[in-house]
Amino acid sequence: MSDIRLEGVTKRYGTFAAADSVDLSVTQGEFVTILGPSGSGKTTLLSLISGLNRPTAGRIFIGGRDVTNATAQERNIGLVFQSYALFPHMTVLENVLFPLGVRKIGGAEANRLARDALKLVRLDGLEERRPSQLSGGQQQRVALARAIVFKPDILLLDEPLGALDRKLREELQVELKQLQRTLGVTTLLVTHDQEEALSLSDRIMVLDKGRTQQVAAPTEAYLRPANRFVAEFLGIANFVGLPDGGQGLVRPERVRLSANGAANGSGKPAKVVEAIYLGQMVRYHLALEGAQSIVAAVPFLGTAHAPGEQVMVSWDSADIWPVT
Repeated sequence: MSDIRLEGVTKRYGTFAAADSVDLSVTQGEFVTILGPSGSGKTTLLSLISGLNRPTAGRIFIGGRDVTNATAQERNIGLVFQSYALFPHMTVLENVLFPLGVRKIGGAEANRLARDALKLVRLDGLEERRPSQLSGGQQQRVALARAIVFKPDILLLDEPLGALDRKLREELQVELKQLQRTLGVTTLLVTHDQEEALSLSDRIMVLDKGRTQQVAAPTEAYLRPANRFVAEFLGIANFVGLPDGGQGLVRPERVRLSANGAANGSGKPAKVVEAIYLGQMVRYHLALEGAQSIVAAVPFLGTAHAPGEQVMVSWDSADIWPVT
């Protein structure tokens, strides 16, 4: 297994910088997610690390070796795409055997490695099926098995779960994290799904317009964002005034609600604009005095405040994070 280091990595197309002086260090066995909106440079960065593209400037190291100008084949990287990219005319086993054949590994050794990989992703018994006979989740597992069968130094995942429905995506998120932990392989995931990034990652790298906005643990990025862009991109952001005239972030989960006039009521008066039931939680959209709006996410305890109802909202000063 190997670490990854990017030093000032830039990719320009004319005057447009798809990646702009990006620095990043990923330690051996770490799971890092590259997160950002469409056009932020996520996939560009992954293509540069994989060797499918070359940087305009900067250097890329894998396992301490400068691979900036090395081919994709020379980097020993497992790569999984959103489209799966399986060979439709091959069986599951043949698909997983393919990268071993490219590396001149055959016979009983290749068969053992391929079957071991399929067992890891819980597809043993389906070796002779073709991709068209599999569900979307099973196809994604085949793509994962094919990416790990040759024991890559690093694993790169480009929106691997984006084509799946929500329930299946959540199931595979758990399996993916368990698989990565079992293998101990250094992993980079590209996604636009904030929940996926927060739930899977050891650290998150937030990109915007090709530039790094923050690299931090999920809780750090969510509760203590480096700037307003990160605050607004990761979940729902409430901004409240500070005594110095600046603004601070309060996440919806930190906002408390109480009935207007209740004995323990304190804070600011607000009117419920909308109450959205989400199962365990209710998300309230609230209007404060002065036309300010705020969102609160409150555990559902059997009843909910109705639209038009007057309530009181409050939060602790420790839950406010200054942002610029």
